[in-house]
Amino acid sequence: MMKKMKKLLVLCAAAMVVFTGCGEKKEESASNKSAENATLNIAYQYGLGHVPAVIAKEKGFIEEAYKDATGKELTINWNQMSSGADINTGIASGSLQAGFMGAGPAISGVTKDVGYKIFTNITNQEHCLMTNDESITSLGDLIGSEHQIALVNIGSIQHIILAKALYNAGYDPHALDSNLVAMAHPDGMSALESGSVACHLTSSPYIYMERANKDLHEIQEITEALTVDNTFNVGVASEELYNNNKELYQALCDGVQAAIDYINNNMEEVAKLTYELDGNSLEDEQEYLQKGRYTAETSGIFELAVFMADNDFIDKKPESYSDLVFDNVTGD
Repeated sequence: MMKKMKKLLVLCAAAMVVFTGCGEKKEESASNKSAENATLNIAYQYGLGHVPAVIAKEKGFIEEAYKDATGKELTINWNQMSSGADINTGIASGSLQAGFMGAGPAISGVTKDVGYKIFTNITNQEHCLMTNDESITSLGDLIGSEHQIALVNIGSIQHIILAKALYNAGYDPHALDSNLVAMAHPDGMSALESGSVACHLTSSPYIYMERANKDLHEIQEITEALTVDNTFNVGVASEELYNNNKELYQALCDGVQAAIDYINNNMEEVAKLTYELDGNSLEDEQEYLQKGRYTAETSGIFELAVFMADNDFIDKKPESYSDLVFDNVTGD
């Protein structure tokens, strides 16, 4: 009888081990399944200055790069925002891991230790300042006036361009700060055309639409302050992403590069994907796309950062180009 009892106890213990092992396997399997999936939260803005982000989104280039490298799936949550300041807030809070914004706000975010650096250039685009007031022919006509100037945000790249143009013309770079009113690009164009504001400082495609309006004219000093030879928009990524998930960071870089390559080699196809989003005809969209430059290499951002520091747009002057960018980025 004792032998039978001992045998029964041994069998029960073995069964418990088997069932416990099954439980551990099931838990491990769930963990592995979770590890196979990745999520990335990205923000981008309006206009053709952000077309590489739009193409990466529409063509799934980042997801494709991640799957090619890891064999795993990636889910991207794309958020369209009005300004770089909104993206700064998102990255600082941890709700975003990457975003696309003007070089000025990006430099500001890096030097304020928001928690990111630049991981790529995306576009170089010209800018212009348009007005509906015949009496305004130069920046000097605006200084000391009550004329409102719409641009995307205080501290935006458009604000920095205006400051550079004022400086180049011999004025205080902040002489028109009190005239500024923050509006998203499409809203600024509508306000200019309706007469709600006197001026609008903007980029592609809105500058081309405004230039075609016979009731508006251009103030030339702005166009010379930042040309298509200079970086306009960049991509930024959180340091947490860069430091803790190299595979996902590299997929982000590779996907954006694929989008840039696609734009440069397939502008007609790109126009078919974007013209309705921008409210343009297909023919106009193709023309506008060809006027921009799409490259991952930055141009002039360190010089821009020095200007911003020297003119009180940022508190801390970066010591070198590498202070602003991750080590995969090339340019100046």
